[in-house]
Amino acid sequence: MTAPARLPSQPRPFRLTMATVALLPAWIIVVVAYLGTMAWTVVISFTSSKLLPVYHFVGFDQYVRLFTSDRWQVSIWHLAVFGVLFIVLCLIVGFLLAVALDQKIRFENTFRTIFLYPYAMSFIVTGLIWQWLMNPDLGIQNTVRGLGWTSFTFDWAVNNNLAVFALVIAAVWQASGLVMALMLAGLRGVDTELWKAAKIDGIPSWRVYVSIIIPILTPTITTATVLLSISVIKVYDLVVALTNGGPGTSSEMPAKFVMDNLGQRQNIGLATAASTVMLITVICVVSPWLYYTYFRKRGGRV
Repeated sequence: MTAPARLPSQPRPFRLTMATVALLPAWIIVVVAYLGTMAWTVVISFTSSKLLPVYHFVGFDQYVRLFTSDRWQVSIWHLAVFGVLFIVLCLIVGFLLAVALDQKIRFENTFRTIFLYPYAMSFIVTGLIWQWLMNPDLGIQNTVRGLGWTSFTFDWAVNNNLAVFALVIAAVWQASGLVMALMLAGLRGVDTELWKAAKIDGIPSWRVYVSIIIPILTPTITTATVLLSISVIKVYDLVVALTNGGPGTSSEMPAKFVMDNLGQRQNIGLATAASTVMLITVICVVSPWLYYTYFRKRGGRV
């Protein structure tokens, strides 16, 4: 019985050309919808645009106005406070949850699902949940006072001094599950021989985690930090759903500053200047991670 005839294989240049043609629509979308709009945003930030884009260039006037705006300065301060607390607490809580689940406990899959489930929600849903919980008339405060503890107070979402920390609580509740999943994957990749050697030497578990495990998890921690940092810079929906930037401007954030100037205040030039600053910030955060992850070759050679 004769073997079936094989179809002649296409030459490699032809296959590469066809692959390029197939990916062309995706490249067009990336260039036009992403890079094109980012470039257009930067251009508009140098104009005097108000309600509609105009091309009357005014140099850095919008940036000078931006950095002399009290509201922008307040939003930057709130972003710094929120960002530091959010990232640090997420890393700590996520790591502790991962360590707890790594102890081969019963119903591990159930607990892992419970801890990770909040991350499946949008920030809008998270904000609404915590808005109800922190509502003095409906939430935890009202429930506890109904049980007899009349001096109990949990009104952070409507408190001028604590509104930013209310955002931190809600954001950590949602995002710590992601950190837990990343850390748990990293812990499961640690060689078990390290633990055996540590037990033989009588090294306490906490010392093993501090001196050995955490340094091993440095790439995972870096990835989690970058992901959390990007979430910090673009936080908007959580602010709108939970506090709407208030009371007053006590929980104002840069992303809300941008959206308010695009819509309510009808100042496209100032809004695009603020968004350009945020874009530069994201690039500064992501670039070192991209270099470390993708562009730095092993052995320290570039």
